[in-house]
Amino acid sequence: MEIAKLGEFGLIDRLTKDIEIKNESTKYGVGDDCAVLSYPDKQVLVTTDLLMEGVHFDLTYIDLKHLGYKSAMVNISDIFAMNGTPRQMTVSLAISKRFSVEDIEAFYTGLRLACDKWQVDIVGGDTTSSFTGLAISITCIGEAKKENIVYRNGAKNTDLVCVSGDLGAAYMGLQLLEREKAVYYQQVEDAKKSGNKRALEELAHFQPDFSGKEYLLQRQLQAEARGDIIEKLREAGIHPTAMMDISDGLSSELLHICKQSGVGCRIYEKNIPIDYQTAVMAEEMNMNVTTCALNGGEDYELLFTVPIGDHEKIEQIDGIKLIGHITEEKFGKVLVTRDNQEFELKAQGWTSNF
Repeated sequence: MEIAKLGEFGLIDRLTKDIEIKNESTKYGVGDDCAVLSYPDKQVLVTTDLLMEGVHFDLTYIDLKHLGYKSAMVNISDIFAMNGTPRQMTVSLAISKRFSVEDIEAFYTGLRLACDKWQVDIVGGDTTSSFTGLAISITCIGEAKKENIVYRNGAKNTDLVCVSGDLGAAYMGLQLLEREKAVYYQQVEDAKKSGNKRALEELAHFQPDFSGKEYLLQRQLQAEARGDIIEKLREAGIHPTAMMDISDGLSSELLHICKQSGVGCRIYEKNIPIDYQTAVMAEEMNMNVTTCALNGGEDYELLFTVPIGDHEKIEQIDGIKLIGHITEEKFGKVLVTRDNQEFELKAQGWTSNF
């Protein structure tokens, strides 16, 4: 169905008609000029992301359902990175004519799966037309007690540096998808040049063989916010001194924490958690796996520091890895390699190209 047949308000009604409110702080959601929220005893956390087709995502290899899920999760992740609880979300879309109503419904299916997982209410947004492709703007609103909020500027000398999960897999998943995309387009180009109509017909049903690499694809296409790690830290009575999620690469995020906290750090290559599939894929592509883990980005794992006195507690929590410690600023930001060489950490992760 063409979106024009429903119109803007008809599309919004169709996408939001059966949304049920889950949070007491949501007093009124979709359906009026504004949502109405109430946080009488809490601090309000607000984060927003703008995702542009061709810059942040490629619809050649991510379907709209997964895109909706990932778009929600990357915002939810920011709330967890402040040690908060996500509560509400607004969603705005700029849509070109090539998308049908069913396409946008698929996007909302993924979006709502992510919101349902963490009990987040969709409370509003906007839709408009686009001449350049799909644009997604999402704002997530959360809450936290003032004393529980964790900023990037609280790391102290001798604090331990920790990460959740493993690193580099999302980046290697992206490299895998980009490689197969290049192979596909080259085959199409070759078939066109040779006039091979049968080959072109077969390529219309082209399916790369991703067997043995499923984890890498999942990490790239289905990002997960680590609210489970936040819950584990709370249960263990651990209050991080600084924290952020890893969206642009471990090096970049760690340098942010060091700069804002006025400290240095030492992290150890041997302690950086890397999945087996990530290592195999890096070797296959002749890439340094540590570089991928340091600079790849889009892992959406949590990077945080804790007081040295929490060492035993941290070691008992599954899914958290101690990778180094905070130092005085004068000692710099250092990566210690497996053969005990020392290198200055540099931010080489993703940045916007203006």
